[in-house]
Amino acid sequence: MPEPLKNLFNDGVIRGMAQHFARHDPSFDADGFVAFALLDLESLELKQRSDRIMEAMERFLPDDFACSGTILIASLRPDDDGDIAGIGIDETGIAGWAIMPMADYVAWRGQEHFDLAMRCFYEMTRRFSAEFGIRPFLIRQPAKTLAVLQGWLIDPSRHVRRLISEGTRPRLPWGMQIPGFVADPAPVLPLLEALRDDPEEYVRRSVANNLNDIAKDHPDLVAGIAQDWLQDAGADRHRLVRHACRTLIKQGHAGVMQAFGFGVVNVTLEQFEVMSPIIRMGESVDFCVEFVLNEPDARNVVLDYVIHHRKANGTTSPKVFKWKTITLEPGQKMVLSRRHVIRAITTRRYYPGIHTIELLVNGHKYGSACFDLVPGQAA
Repeated sequence: MPEPLKNLFNDGVIRGMAQHFARHDPSFDADGFVAFALLDLESLELKQRSDRIMEAMERFLPDDFACSGTILIASLRPDDDGDIAGIGIDETGIAGWAIMPMADYVAWRGQEHFDLAMRCFYEMTRRFSAEFGIRPFLIRQPAKTLAVLQGWLIDPSRHVRRLISEGTRPRLPWGMQIPGFVADPAPVLPLLEALRDDPEEYVRRSVANNLNDIAKDHPDLVAGIAQDWLQDAGADRHRLVRHACRTLIKQGHAGVMQAFGFGVVNVTLEQFEVMSPIIRMGESVDFCVEFVLNEPDARNVVLDYVIHHRKANGTTSPKVFKWKTITLEPGQKMVLSRRHVIRAITTRRYYPGIHTIELLVNGHKYGSACFDLVPGQAA
């Protein structure tokens, strides 16, 4: 059984942090720090353990951030701009997961010492990441922080360049949202454009993830960016844009489908039939479609289907499911069938009643059919 993630914050990490803080601050109470940080540690989960360590730092490091921030930087491991996966604390200094509470400490205590806080993030991200810690600065001091990030665009460290795109994600998982960028991502877009052809896949992937965040609130904007960035795009940028648009592709967003060459296609739907119109939980909906391409040239076609799941109040909620991508020749007739099992899952609750299935062809609706989910379980 794999080791629980929370154990990344353990006795050894805490004692290692105390050792290095004490090396650079003779007055630092290492024993007090360790005792406080270890208090009830076994009962705490990952983020709670990180927060406990941050609280210990707040209690035992100097109150003056000009001093404590300098101690944090001095306590870091030497940087060789290598792979940060799996690194941690050793006799030379601190790196790895221990950076997480350190960056949170900077976010909490460093707001009045902007330049030193930015220097802390710059050094910390080269040894783990500061994508969570920098977010309060982007919320409270967006113009100053964006100006710093602009200056880091040509930094030789790939970890620093990745911080630019990862730290500005409007909806970073595990991190606080940045409401200003959720509402208006325009200040972030020049940074992403500057990094779109970064030599490191590690950075480009982060750019894609940022755009995918933006797409959740501004789908048409990201569709337009995709259209623009795909012009004369090489393989790396094409891969970036596809990953950035993964949510919109799954939703069948018409603008994104157009950007990837899957525009409106002229087909005639000759049949859409549900062969199992009444089912119970655990059974499958079997359906088939038959359609013909009415165009003079061959077309690439993306087929998806939408199930409009019934909710408790009688309304429905759509969910897109991927089907297949095919090439149709002029006048070609295509007959396809699909089986979709309705089974209990943790992310959706099913309610009895009429459900609708819609066929999407290149993101556009081409007919529907219904089935009735009745109470009870399959035998």
